[in-house]
Amino acid sequence: MALAILAGQGAAQATDDATLTVSVTGLRNQKGNVLVCLTANAKAFPDCSKDPAAHKRTVRASAAGSISFTGLSDGTYALSLIHDENANGKLDTTLAIPKEGFGFSRNPKITFGPPKFASAAFALTGSATQTVKMKYML
Repeated sequence: MALAILAGQGAAQATDDATLTVSVTGLRNQKGNVLVCLTANAKAFPDCSKDPAAHKRTVRASAAGSISFTGLSDGTYALSLIHDENANGKLDTTLAIPKEGFGFSRNPKITFGPPKFASAAFALTGSATQTVKMKYML
């Protein structure tokens, strides 16, 4: 009984007051938008379309130097970004090679395809900053 009460108290103390600031570097131009996806769901990374709890933003490329997320719960998250230069809402490819820029939290090495969640994951407790360097293949 005492354990149940203590467990309930711990859950009641959980708050959504963490803040993440994303610093975006390496955009090759100011055209279009930057699509940002923040997820704690490894199965939904990097697309986020299968995560209803994901935090998504579309920011004009000219204003994408610093992007903030507030009201987050402490936890483990991963970021994916796309420089959607033609503002069509998706990453354009040619022969499966991205024509537009992309980036991930922790800037993992990219070989074939996107990184795994574990390569981009970071712990968020309170306030944090992630610097994402955009990459371009073509």
